[in-house]
This record gives sequence, C-alpha cells and structure tokens, in this order.
Amino acid sequence: MTLSKTDYILYRECPKNAWMKIHKPDIYYATELSEFEKHIIETGNEVELVARQLFPSGVLIEGRDEKARLDTLDLVAKKGQTIFQPIFVKDGFLAAVDVLKYDPENDGYQIYEIKATNEVDEKVHLYDLAFQVALLHKCGVRVTGINLLHLNKEYVRNGELDIIKLFSIDEVSEVIADMISVVWDEMNIALKYLSSENEPNGPCCCVYKGRSGHCSTFKHNNPHIPEYSVHDLNRIGSSKKKLMELIDSNVFHIHEADGRIVFSESQQNQIDAHVNDRVLIKKDMIAEEFSKLEYPLYFLDYETFPSAVPLFDGYSSYNQIPFQYSLQVVQTPNAEPQSFDFIYTESDDPCPALAKSLQSHIGPKGSVIVWYKPFEKSRNTEMGIRLPEYKIFFEGINERIFDLMEIFSKQYYVHKEFKGSSSIKKVLPVLVPELSYKELLIKEGGTASQAWKKIVDGKYSKDEATELINALKIYCNLDTYAMYAIFKRLVDII
Repeated sequence: MTLSKTDYILYRECPKNAWMKIHKPDIYYATELSEFEKHIIETGNEVELVARQLFPSGVLIEGRDEKARLDTLDLVAKKGQTIFQPIFVKDGFLAAVDVLKYDPENDGYQIYEIKATNEVDEKVHLYDLAFQVALLHKCGVRVTGINLLHLNKEYVRNGELDIIKLFSIDEVSEVIADMISVVWDEMNIALKYLSSENEPNGPCCCVYKGRSGHCSTFKHNNPHIPEYSVHDLNRIGSSKKKLMELIDSNVFHIHEADGRIVFSESQQNQIDAHVNDRVLIKKDMIAEEFSKLEYPLYFLDYETFPSAVPLFDGYSSYNQIPFQYSLQVVQTPNAEPQSFDFIYTESDDPCPALAKSLQSHIGPKGSVIVWYKPFEKSRNTEMGIRLPEYKIFFEGINERIFDLMEIFSKQYYVHKEFKGSSSIKKVLPVLVPELSYKELLIKEGGTASQAWKKIVDGKYSKDEATELINALKIYCNLDTYAMYAIFKRLVDII
C-alpha cells in the first residue's frame, strides 16, 4: 500500500470513499465523470502547462514508476535544475511535485504547487502542500521555500497573454511549517486505515453533509438512506446542527422529519408538500409579480464557456464567454412566441457578433425574462464593459430583467416533485410534462460549454461539428421555450 497525496486529500474529505477507491475501484468508478468534473481535470492540466512557462529551463519527469523515482533522485542530487513532476516515495507515501526549483543561495529547493483557481482553498491546497513537504523532509530534501501558484483574478488580458501577470504566488512557508507535524500524524493514520483489507463498518461521514457534498460511493456506503432523503431538504447542508440532529436520531426519510425539529419556512413547505401530497400555490403573489411585466416579453438565455486562461482581450480568468443565445419574443398576451437564436463558432471573441445580433431582436421596451437573473445580468454588465458601444443597450436589458425562477425560489409555487429545487429541469416536468430534455443530444450547460470549445478548437470533423451546432441550438432553444411554457402555465393557473 502506497498512499498518494491525491488519496490523502480524498481521505480527508471522506475516509471510507478513499478506501473504496483503493479496494473497490469498480464501485468507486461506476459513475461516469460529469462534464463539469471532466472540465476541472482538463482545466488543471491546461493551467499547469501554462504555468510551467514561468520556469523555462525545467525538466519534466514522466510517469510514476521506479524509473521516474530514480530519475528524480538523480536530478535532485545534481542540484541546479528545475524539475517538473518529480516523484518522491518513502515509508508508504508517494507525491508528485508540480515544480521543484533549486535555490542556490540556501542550497535547497523551492516547491511550487500549481492550482487552477483564483483563490487559495485552505482546506485542500494547504494540506496538499503539507503532505508533499512532509514527505520531502523524510526523503532528505532541504525545502527552503513553499509556494502556492494560482491564477490572478485581477489580471485582465490586453494583447498577448502576460504569463507573469496571469499568476499570483503566495509564499506559505510559515503556515505549512506549523502544519507539518499534525499532517504527518494524519498521513500515518490514513495509511493504516486505507491499508486494511476489511471494508470499514458503518456509514461514511458524508451522512452529515447536504446532498451536494456527498461522495461518489455514498449510495454504497449508506444503503439505508433513501434516494430522496433529509439530505435533500432546501439548504440543509448549511444547517449542520439540524442535519446532525436528524441523522443522529436515525431520521432519513422526509416524512419522518416532520415535527422533529424547527425547520425554516422553505424546508417546512417542502416537507408538507411531500407528506401531504399538497401543491402550494400563492396565486396572489404570482399575479403581483406578473403585474410588473411589460409586453413585448423577451425570454432570454445565454450559453457560456468559463476559460481559466483568458482567451480574448478584456477577459480575466474564469470570466464567462457568451457564445450563444436563444430568444423567444412574445408581442402581446395572446401572441405565439417568435424564436431567434445565435451561435458563434469562429476562433475570436463571440461577444461583438452576439451583441449585434441580440440588439437586432430586443427592443427598447418590454420585460426580459430569464431563469436566475444574477447570471444573465452579470454577462450583460461584462459585455457592456468590453463593448462600450453596447453599454447602454445592456444596461437597458438589466433594468428590465424579470427572474421567473423567483416564483419557485420564493415558494409561490411548491410541488413535491420539485424536491426542494427551483431548477428549471425540476419545474418543467411538473408544469409542462410534454416538454423534456431527456431525448436531447445535449442535455445540460456543462456539455454545451465543452462541445462549443471543442468545435472552436477544431476537435470535430465538419459533419460532427454541424451535428453538435444543431444540438446546441436545440438545447438552448428549449431553455427559453421552457420558460415561455412555464410562464403560460402559471398565467392559466392564476
């Protein structure tokens, strides 16, 4: 048994899940990675390759085998060399270091951990580094500096990519030094735990986390917990004391939670809808919200790509690149919607062409209806900054935006099948069951984002690209038509 730093971090999140990865990989890897998870991995690799340009004389150690370990020891012994991905193995622990740079003044090595994030995550990044430094100490490597190298959120691209300004370097030597002894003890505890051939008894620690915080083997580790459980109560993950009290009382089913503790209004409404099979509709509140609307109505949705490394002028890391929109225009209360769409697949910034197209369809009057307005409003503000000639246009849109999702997030309409969510993919099957995303080639935003990037990068044949462009249009169009259909259904109800 050799414990890598990756498995150590996984252990810190959920020990039993880490054990499953090592001893029962068929279960751990049974669920395919989501497009979002794949994107995180690809982004990490991309950022690391770019960051290496800060160390132009670096030598790459390839592989994780014995040869890689021996090559590492040879280069470290010779000194004077920057090494990418050196491998260190000792006492049952293994770590690959992103960058090890020789420090001639202090006759030792500076370590750099590259993270494809704008911020430092102390619960992950610092422990990741502490694991490496603890192991390097055991291997006899003199560490003279410990650094976290991450993306600089303040950098805005203007012309050629400035690699130096793109990154920030946080020197964390003192912080890590204070952590070493504790982390080393934890590493040994983790190694002993994960070396056992016997599956750990009982549930995993994720039972005390909301649904979004569950590990990949949660269902296997906790077979007694139903598919729809107290973990799905609205914002229960932020109410740790409430969730702990429920779990410690062996309350897992939604109906068992009723009356146990004091819940928030939204949580209690969710419980009532489930227990009593009751639909809560506040018709007067919905009518009051809809009275604010002015025709024509514009149902708008953007598709975007969040690039870690800014691709175009005016962008910072992870700024969303709007490459597509769909629009349904309803001129009068009884009119059918007119559908418009736009997608840009050239290699330059899509925003100028997108803004020009959108301006040709959205007039100076009328409400612009979206689902979760913070996202669309932020994109509009950003495009107004990058394209001053459209600033007034986008400001005008933002002044007229109406968030249809708020009808559900404010709980003016509560149905048991929403399961505490206000996602359009939960609402649509209830209010407009004849519409569905299930049969689409592209079903969600992460897939759409990745498909666009690969089209732009020329990763598909002409026929494949054409098929995916059409699929993107169908998906985005359904987003806006779904909003229109939900709106119409609510109008009929009230």
